[in-house]
Formats: sequence, C-alpha cells, structure tokens
Amino acid sequence: MATQIDPKDFQLQEQFARLRLQIEESEKFSAETRKLVAEMTKTQSDLKYQPWFILFQGVLAAAALMGAGVAFAKLFLS
Repeated sequence: MATQIDPKDFQLQEQFARLRLQIEESEKFSAETRKLVAEMTKTQSDLKYQPWFILFQGVLAAAALMGAGVAFAKLFLS
C-alpha cells in the first residue's frame, strides 16, 4: 500500500479545489445580485407612490395657509 498521492490524483484534487472556489464565487455573486434586485424593487415601489405623497403634502400645506389667513382676517376684522 502506497501512502503517496498519484500525480494524476493530485491534478484531480487541484481541479476540484479550483471548481469549489469558482462555485463559491458564483454563489457570492448570485447573493449580491439578489440583494441588489431586492433593493431595486423596494426603491421602485417607494417611487410608485411618491407623486401622490407630494400632492397630499401640498394640499395640506395649502389648507394650513388658508386656515392661518382666515384666522388673521378674523382677528383683524372683528
């Protein structure tokens, strides 16, 4: 029984090690891609309602200004 590794087996082990590294890199890349896609989806859903939020805030600001104007007019005209 020989305890030495056959050169052919050594080459196979080296190739297996390289394949494992490539698989790990591919899995890291896939995870990063999934993360970026999730962030993009969240950003798109946030931007979908953004114009409505701006419109609602404008209406609230206008109502507040009109209310303040009415209060001043009532204060000075009464």
